[in-house]
Amino acid sequence: MFMVLAVALGLAGGACGVAAAEGGGAGAGRQLLFYNHAYGVLDRETADAVERSAYLRDFANFQVRTTTGAGGEKWTGRYLMGRETYLELFGVGDVPGQDGLLGAGGMGLSVERAGDLATVTGRLPGLGVPQPIAFRQTRDFGDGVPVPWFDAVLTSEQYDGFGAWGMEYRPEYFADPRSGTEPAAFPGDVGRERYLSDAYRDHLMRDVTSIRLAVTAGDLAHTVPLLRAAGFHVRQLPGGGVVARGGGVTIALDSVAREDAGLRRVELSLNHPVASRHEERLGHSTLVVGPGDRAVWTFDATGPGGASR
Repeated sequence: MFMVLAVALGLAGGACGVAAAEGGGAGAGRQLLFYNHAYGVLDRETADAVERSAYLRDFANFQVRTTTGAGGEKWTGRYLMGRETYLELFGVGDVPGQDGLLGAGGMGLSVERAGDLATVTGRLPGLGVPQPIAFRQTRDFGDGVPVPWFDAVLTSEQYDGFGAWGMEYRPEYFADPRSGTEPAAFPGDVGRERYLSDAYRDHLMRDVTSIRLAVTAGDLAHTVPLLRAAGFHVRQLPGGGVVARGGGVTIALDSVAREDAGLRRVELSLNHPVASRHEERLGHSTLVVGPGDRAVWTFDATGPGGASR
């Protein structure tokens, strides 16, 4: 999902500032939101190289898929799907408006138990978000009949190029046989592992374990309260960015000017260790797999025209 659609579906406005982002007491306790997925908008050369890559189709449960959301909006992404987490990649112009500009991005954080999103939303006012924005996303499987997909919350309807949202999958989506989801493992199970298929087992990639994105100071200020409300341990960095840790995933957000924003680095766990190092150049990015049980994918900084700097 991308941010312009979330804002279009907003039910109430809200804002948060740096001072609120530095607070934290309301976010203490059991972690409620976990890294679900993140997306980045890449230059066209890199996006096309990812889409054409035979290696990625062997390395991961890799899909190129067009999704229809609420209101008929469509987006086509390149997906690397893991056991509980995934990565979504776009090229410039693949999604409408500012969400399709180079360096744009977003991140979804989801609950594992039904009802936990309401608790997260209730924590936000104490973290400087007086009016969280609630919305419901739907999905059209191609028959023109939208199915409730997930409920979500934003901290603000204003953003420069990056936004994060909390989400809780809907029971109607799990109940629809076209979703391909798994049976509940426990009462109230709305978790990531249930949502994603087990096709990751047939590939090397297992999950996202760390992600670094460069975002503006304003977008960072809107994101930190959600991370704190989620239960992540958030540490401020000297350069103005933050590192958030929780649920086995590290999220690093650097504070930069909008023209320098974008996806920078992703670390992935593997289903089993590999003995040797493999390097795959994909446009203006490099995926290094092994040796051992992890892979690291780095993305070059690119200018407004999509050329590597």
